[in-house]
Amino acid sequence: MKKPIIEISHLNFTYEQQRVLEDISLSIEEGDFLGLVGPNGSGKTTLLKCILGLLKPQQGEIKLFGETIQKFKNWHEIGFVSQKANSFNTGFPASVFEVVSSGLTSKLGLFKLMTKHDKQKVNQAIEAVGLSDFKKRNIGELSGGQQQRAFIARAIVSNPKLLILDEPTVGVDAQTVQNFYEMLKHLNEKLGITLLLVTHDIGTITDKVSHVACINKHLHFHGKSIEFESLKDDEMSDFYGHSLHVLTHNHSH
Repeated sequence: MKKPIIEISHLNFTYEQQRVLEDISLSIEEGDFLGLVGPNGSGKTTLLKCILGLLKPQQGEIKLFGETIQKFKNWHEIGFVSQKANSFNTGFPASVFEVVSSGLTSKLGLFKLMTKHDKQKVNQAIEAVGLSDFKKRNIGELSGGQQQRAFIARAIVSNPKLLILDEPTVGVDAQTVQNFYEMLKHLNEKLGITLLLVTHDIGTITDKVSHVACINKHLHFHGKSIEFESLKDDEMSDFYGHSLHVLTHNHSH
Protein backbone atom coordinates (compact mmCIF):
# COMPACT_ATOMS: atom_id res chain seq x y z
CA MET A 1 0.00 0.00 0.00
CA LYS A 2 1.49 3.35 -1.03
CA LYS A 3 1.65 5.82 1.82
CA PRO A 4 0.35 9.35 1.39
CA ILE A 5 3.19 11.90 1.56
CA ILE A 6 1.06 15.06 1.38
CA GLU A 7 -2.59 15.14 2.44
CA ILE A 8 -4.48 18.40 2.08
CA SER A 9 -8.08 18.65 3.23
CA HIS A 10 -10.53 21.52 2.82
CA LEU A 11 -7.81 24.14 2.64
CA ASN A 12 -8.81 27.80 2.43
CA PHE A 13 -6.42 30.68 2.20
CA THR A 14 -7.42 34.34 2.17
CA TYR A 15 -5.00 37.16 1.52
CA GLU A 16 -6.09 40.69 2.37
CA GLN A 17 -9.81 39.80 2.20
CA GLN A 18 -9.31 38.02 -1.11
CA ARG A 19 -9.89 34.28 -1.21
CA VAL A 20 -6.89 32.78 -3.01
CA LEU A 21 -7.53 29.08 -2.36
CA GLU A 22 -10.96 27.64 -1.75
CA ASP A 23 -11.74 24.19 -0.35
CA ILE A 24 -8.66 22.45 -1.79
CA SER A 25 -8.39 18.74 -0.98
CA LEU A 26 -5.79 16.51 -2.59
CA SER A 27 -3.24 13.89 -1.70
CA ILE A 28 0.11 12.89 -3.15
CA GLU A 29 1.31 9.36 -2.56
CA GLU A 30 4.76 7.87 -2.30
CA GLY A 31 6.36 7.63 -5.74
CA ASP A 32 3.91 10.02 -7.47
CA PHE A 33 5.15 12.65 -9.89
CA LEU A 34 2.48 15.35 -9.72
CA GLY A 35 2.35 18.30 -12.08
CA LEU A 36 0.52 21.23 -10.47
CA VAL A 37 -0.84 23.50 -13.20
CA GLY A 38 -3.02 26.57 -13.39
CA PRO A 39 -3.01 30.08 -14.86
CA ASN A 40 -1.03 32.95 -13.36
CA GLY A 41 -2.53 34.07 -10.08
CA SER A 42 -4.38 30.78 -9.61
CA GLY A 43 -2.89 30.12 -6.16
CA LYS A 44 -0.19 27.55 -7.08
CA THR A 45 2.64 29.34 -5.26
CA THR A 46 0.38 30.05 -2.27
CA LEU A 47 -0.42 26.35 -2.05
CA LEU A 48 3.30 25.49 -2.14
CA LYS A 49 4.01 27.98 0.64
CA CYS A 50 1.28 26.40 2.75
CA ILE A 51 2.78 22.93 2.17
CA LEU A 52 6.23 24.22 3.10
CA GLY A 53 4.86 25.78 6.30
CA LEU A 54 5.66 29.32 5.15
CA LEU A 55 2.01 30.41 5.15
CA LYS A 56 -0.70 29.36 7.55
CA PRO A 57 -4.08 28.60 5.98
CA GLN A 58 -7.17 30.04 7.68
CA GLN A 59 -9.05 26.73 7.42
CA GLY A 60 -8.24 23.17 6.56
CA GLU A 61 -5.49 20.73 7.34
CA ILE A 62 -2.18 19.71 5.80
CA LYS A 63 -0.43 16.49 6.74
CA LEU A 64 3.11 15.64 5.70
CA PHE A 65 4.22 12.01 5.96
CA GLY A 66 1.13 11.31 8.10
CA GLU A 67 1.74 14.11 10.62
CA THR A 68 -0.06 17.43 10.82
CA ILE A 69 2.14 20.26 9.60
CA GLN A 70 2.12 21.82 13.08
CA LYS A 71 3.83 18.71 14.50
CA PHE A 72 6.01 17.87 11.51
CA LYS A 73 9.71 18.15 12.30
CA ASN A 74 11.53 16.20 9.57
CA TRP A 75 11.95 19.03 7.10
CA HIS A 76 15.15 17.41 5.81
CA GLU A 77 12.87 14.86 4.10
CA ILE A 78 11.67 17.62 1.76
CA GLY A 79 13.86 19.22 -0.90
CA PHE A 80 12.79 22.51 -2.49
CA VAL A 81 13.96 24.18 -5.69
CA SER A 82 12.63 27.68 -6.28
CA GLN A 83 12.05 29.51 -9.55
CA LYS A 84 15.73 29.69 -9.93
CA ALA A 85 18.37 30.75 -9.45
CA ASN A 86 17.32 33.71 -11.69
CA SER A 87 18.07 35.71 -8.60
CA PHE A 88 21.30 33.79 -8.03
CA ASN A 89 24.48 35.79 -8.06
CA THR A 90 26.36 34.17 -10.94
CA GLY A 91 29.57 35.90 -9.88
CA PHE A 92 29.49 33.83 -6.71
CA PRO A 93 32.86 32.05 -6.55
CA ALA A 94 31.76 28.48 -5.93
CA SER A 95 32.15 25.32 -7.97
CA VAL A 96 29.23 23.03 -8.74
CA PHE A 97 30.65 20.58 -6.19
CA GLU A 98 30.65 23.29 -3.50
CA VAL A 99 27.14 24.46 -4.30
CA VAL A 100 25.80 20.90 -4.12
CA SER A 101 27.68 20.11 -0.91
CA SER A 102 26.07 23.18 0.69
CA GLY A 103 22.90 21.05 0.68
CA LEU A 104 24.51 18.98 3.43
CA THR A 105 25.28 21.88 5.79
CA SER A 106 22.04 21.50 7.73
CA LYS A 107 23.12 17.96 8.54
CA LEU A 108 26.83 18.66 8.91
CA GLY A 109 26.79 22.06 10.55
CA LEU A 110 28.60 24.87 8.79
CA PHE A 111 32.21 24.14 9.63
CA LYS A 112 32.31 20.38 9.87
CA LEU A 113 34.66 18.71 7.47
CA MET A 114 33.13 16.45 4.87
CA THR A 115 33.78 12.77 5.25
CA LYS A 116 34.57 10.47 2.35
CA HIS A 117 30.95 9.30 2.54
CA ASP A 118 29.67 12.91 2.30
CA LYS A 119 31.81 13.53 -0.79
CA GLN A 120 30.47 10.35 -2.32
CA LYS A 121 26.90 11.54 -1.74
CA VAL A 122 27.69 14.89 -3.40
CA ASN A 123 29.19 13.10 -6.41
CA GLN A 124 26.17 10.81 -6.66
CA ALA A 125 23.77 13.77 -6.59
CA ILE A 126 25.81 15.54 -9.30
CA GLU A 127 25.79 12.38 -11.39
CA ALA A 128 22.02 11.94 -10.92
CA VAL A 129 21.42 15.32 -12.59
CA GLY A 130 23.96 14.69 -15.35
CA LEU A 131 26.58 17.26 -14.33
CA SER A 132 29.56 15.02 -13.55
CA ASP A 133 31.68 16.70 -16.24
CA PHE A 134 31.00 20.13 -14.72
CA LYS A 135 31.56 19.56 -11.02
CA LYS A 136 34.74 21.64 -10.86
CA ARG A 137 33.25 24.47 -12.95
CA ASN A 138 32.23 27.72 -11.35
CA ILE A 139 28.44 27.79 -11.03
CA GLY A 140 28.38 31.16 -12.81
CA GLU A 141 29.85 29.63 -15.97
CA LEU A 142 26.96 27.24 -16.45
CA SER A 143 23.87 27.82 -18.58
CA GLY A 144 20.55 28.53 -16.85
CA GLY A 145 19.41 24.93 -17.33
CA GLN A 146 22.67 23.55 -15.93
CA GLN A 147 22.49 25.87 -12.94
CA GLN A 148 18.99 24.64 -12.26
CA ARG A 149 20.29 21.04 -12.35
CA ALA A 150 22.95 21.99 -9.84
CA PHE A 151 20.25 23.38 -7.51
CA ILE A 152 18.30 20.15 -7.87
CA ALA A 153 21.46 18.20 -6.98
CA ARG A 154 21.81 20.42 -3.91
CA ALA A 155 18.19 19.68 -2.98
CA ILE A 156 18.55 15.88 -3.37
CA VAL A 157 22.00 15.45 -1.79
CA SER A 158 20.46 14.96 1.65
CA ASN A 159 18.21 12.15 0.28
CA PRO A 160 14.81 13.83 0.61
CA LYS A 161 11.74 11.66 0.07
CA LEU A 162 9.86 14.55 -1.53
CA LEU A 163 11.17 17.14 -3.97
CA ILE A 164 9.10 20.28 -4.63
CA LEU A 165 9.96 22.41 -7.67
CA ASP A 166 8.42 25.81 -8.33
CA GLU A 167 8.48 26.70 -12.05
CA PRO A 168 12.05 25.40 -12.41
CA THR A 169 12.28 26.02 -16.15
CA VAL A 170 11.57 29.74 -16.28
CA GLY A 171 14.00 31.27 -18.78
CA VAL A 172 15.30 27.90 -20.03
CA ASP A 173 15.14 27.11 -23.77
CA ALA A 174 12.76 24.45 -25.13
CA GLN A 175 15.27 21.68 -25.87
CA THR A 176 16.88 22.06 -22.45
CA VAL A 177 13.41 21.95 -20.90
CA GLN A 178 12.71 18.56 -22.51
CA ASN A 179 16.00 17.14 -21.18
CA PHE A 180 15.27 18.70 -17.82
CA TYR A 181 11.92 16.95 -17.51
CA GLU A 182 13.49 13.66 -18.63
CA MET A 183 15.95 14.06 -15.77
CA LEU A 184 13.11 14.64 -13.28
CA LYS A 185 11.35 11.55 -14.59
CA HIS A 186 14.57 9.60 -13.99
CA LEU A 187 14.84 10.92 -10.40
CA ASN A 188 11.26 9.83 -9.82
CA GLU A 189 11.45 6.39 -11.42
CA LYS A 190 15.03 5.35 -10.65
CA LEU A 191 15.67 7.04 -7.29
CA GLY A 192 12.07 6.78 -6.10
CA ILE A 193 11.78 10.45 -5.13
CA THR A 194 8.20 11.73 -4.94
CA LEU A 195 7.96 14.93 -7.01
CA LEU A 196 5.65 17.92 -6.91
CA LEU A 197 6.27 20.20 -9.87
CA VAL A 198 4.57 23.57 -10.35
CA THR A 199 4.62 24.46 -14.03
CA HIS A 200 3.07 26.36 -16.90
CA ASP A 201 4.24 23.78 -19.44
CA ILE A 202 1.12 21.67 -19.53
CA GLY A 203 1.81 20.09 -22.89
CA THR A 204 5.44 19.37 -22.15
CA ILE A 205 4.84 17.52 -18.91
CA THR A 206 1.83 15.31 -19.52
CA ASP A 207 3.95 12.40 -20.72
CA LYS A 208 6.49 12.82 -17.90
CA VAL A 209 4.29 13.17 -14.80
CA SER A 210 2.11 10.42 -13.34
CA HIS A 211 -0.60 12.76 -12.03
CA VAL A 212 -1.89 16.26 -12.70
CA ALA A 213 -3.66 18.69 -10.39
CA CYS A 214 -5.17 21.77 -11.97
CA ILE A 215 -6.04 24.66 -9.68
CA ASN A 216 -7.55 28.04 -10.26
CA LYS A 217 -8.61 29.07 -6.76
CA HIS A 218 -10.53 25.78 -6.61
CA LEU A 219 -9.15 22.35 -7.45
CA HIS A 220 -10.62 21.69 -10.90
CA PHE A 221 -8.96 18.40 -11.66
CA HIS A 222 -6.82 15.87 -9.85
CA GLY A 223 -6.03 12.51 -11.38
CA LYS A 224 -3.73 10.51 -13.59
CA SER A 225 -2.06 12.38 -16.43
CA ILE A 226 -3.68 10.06 -18.97
CA GLU A 227 -7.14 11.16 -17.71
CA PHE A 228 -6.03 14.78 -17.88
CA GLU A 229 -5.02 14.37 -21.52
CA SER A 230 -8.44 13.04 -22.43
CA LEU A 231 -10.20 16.18 -21.16
CA LYS A 232 -11.82 18.19 -23.89
CA ASP A 233 -10.35 21.58 -24.76
CA ASP A 234 -13.54 23.34 -23.66
CA GLU A 235 -13.40 21.64 -20.26
CA MET A 236 -9.83 22.87 -19.92
CA SER A 237 -10.85 26.36 -20.95
CA ASP A 238 -13.49 26.35 -18.22
CA PHE A 239 -10.79 25.64 -15.64
CA TYR A 240 -8.52 28.30 -16.96
CA GLY A 241 -11.12 30.94 -17.64
CA HIS A 242 -9.87 31.41 -21.19
CA SER A 243 -9.52 29.25 -24.26
CA LEU A 244 -6.69 26.79 -24.13
CA HIS A 245 -5.47 23.99 -26.30
CA VAL A 246 -3.36 21.33 -24.63
CA LEU A 247 -0.55 20.34 -26.92
CA THR A 248 0.63 16.90 -26.05
CA HIS A 249 3.95 15.66 -27.26
CA ASN A 250 4.75 12.28 -28.72
CA HIS A 251 4.66 9.67 -26.05
CA SER A 252 7.75 7.71 -25.46
CA HIS A 253 5.94 5.02 -23.49
